[in-house]
Amino acid sequence: MGISWALHVHILAAIAWIGGSIFMFALGVTMRDKKAQKEVYPHIGPIFGYFEVVALLFLLSTGTYMITDYGLIELLFTDYHSEVIDALRIKLMMVLVLLVVTIIHFVIALKTNNTERTHLQNLISRASSMLIFFLNLFVLHYAMVIRDIL
Repeated sequence: MGISWALHVHILAAIAWIGGSIFMFALGVTMRDKKAQKEVYPHIGPIFGYFEVVALLFLLSTGTYMITDYGLIELLFTDYHSEVIDALRIKLMMVLVLLVVTIIHFVIALKTNNTERTHLQNLISRASSMLIFFLNLFVLHYAMVIRDIL
C-alpha cells in the first residue's frame, strides 16, 4: 500500500486536530458571556477533548510510520543536515512542545470540568489553549515545507 494511506490518514487527522483547535479558539475568543461559557464548555469540552485525543493519536502514529518508512528516523539522530531533515527536526520539536502543552491543558480540563477553576488553572488553561492554537499553525507550516521539498 505504501506511504499514501498514511499520508491521507495523517492529513485527515491534521484537519480534525487543527480545525478543532481553530473552532475552540474562535469559540473562546467570541463567547464573552461567562454564564454561556459555563453552560457550553462542560458539554462541548469532553466531546471535543476525546475527539482530539483520537486525532492526535492518529497524527503521532502515522507521522512515526512515515518517518520510519521514508528511512528518516536514523538521520534525525545524527549530525546529518538537509532541508528535509532540518525542517523535520524543527517540526518534531514543535510537536513535542505541543504534546506537552496539550497534556497539561487536558489534565486541567478534565480535573475542572463542571467545577470552578482557580485563577492559576484558568490562566494556564487559557495560555495553553492559545499556545496550542499557534503551535498548530507553525507545525502546519513545517508540514507544508516538508511536503514541498519531497
